Amino acid sequence: MLEVLAQCPRYEANEAFLAIALRDIGNAVARDLLRVELAWLRDAGLIAVTEIADVWIAKLTLRGLDAASGTAVIPGVHRPAPEASR
Repeated sequence: MLEVLAQCPRYEANEAFLAIALRDIGNAVARDLLRVELAWLRDAGLIAVTEIADVWIAKLTLRGLDAASGTAVIPGVHRPAPEASR
């Protein structure tokens, strides 16, 4: 999810977009579980969550961007795999 947010304009996306993006990369998740994961990432300081009309909008924090790029190691967050040699 952090890697998806890192690729979004302004580093933010609503929960519907995140659900579709995760499904498209093979990580389909129910909406209630998505909110649990978003809350965990928020509590870890990796994202900020805003709620507008019962829709959650996640925005990557600087710490979250570091985790998404692999420069920060956060317990419970999978580090991205290194790029293949060219």
